[in-house]
Amino acid sequence: MSNTEMGAFLKARRGQVQPGDVGIGTLPGRRVTGLRREEVAMLAGVSVDYYTRLEQGRERNPSPAVLNAIAGALDLDADRREHLFRLAGLVPTTRTPVRDTVDESLLELLAAWPHTPAIIINRHLDILATNDLADALYSGFAETGNLAMMTFVDPAGREFFTDWERATETCVANLRRALGHASTHERVQELVATLHHASAEFRMLWARHDVRGKTHDAKAFRHPDVGLVELDYNAFDIRSAPGQQLIVYKAITGTPSADKLRLLESLAATRARSIRDRA
Repeated sequence: MSNTEMGAFLKARRGQVQPGDVGIGTLPGRRVTGLRREEVAMLAGVSVDYYTRLEQGRERNPSPAVLNAIAGALDLDADRREHLFRLAGLVPTTRTPVRDTVDESLLELLAAWPHTPAIIINRHLDILATNDLADALYSGFAETGNLAMMTFVDPAGREFFTDWERATETCVANLRRALGHASTHERVQELVATLHHASAEFRMLWARHDVRGKTHDAKAFRHPDVGLVELDYNAFDIRSAPGQQLIVYKAITGTPSADKLRLLESLAATRARSIRDRA
């Protein structure tokens, strides 16, 4: 991993931490956005020269203790801290090969959930497998190969994601996290180059160096057939296939969104029967 990437990450995060967030008082008229290098060095207990070399990519072997101290100074959460350690080459790499094929047992599991949209993705947000209800949920998109491309490039994305700005931020933070994994680094770079060319919003967000993984959240979608659907999702790492995640959506029982999900399931089944009848 390039030391310049670690340096760029540190510089970007430093610019987004306010002095008050880490207990530093400021005088009126301060013009610096975020923390100064001197302040990060002081909080981390390292010399200003050493921290400067880290940001400039000239320091190649920071110790775990130093990175922990800098992570604390920059108030990094768990995802960002892990990303920093990956950029420094201090996280063990898996010996299990990364693959984009989905195990047959997982495909059977997806099919066994006809009332719940479920998908399997990889680190760079390719959709590797879906069940029928997930296909119905994403039916308004021209292509459903990659969540980031769907969000930034497909015109349907701005309408489908009711909080489009939040969806874009999440995609970029997920891709930035994926960039820290050596096994997917090159493929993420290719995707980032495509998105960088296609979207000004992506270019702006990518420069922020935010990092976040998928865990649990609530999302609202505007489907062309059933309207607004509000769903919770949980993300599960697939231990037998490192880099793959199972994403399962669920509507709260008794809500209008649960009714709309059933309607969507019915519409999808009707269309499938119509296709079979014409075949």
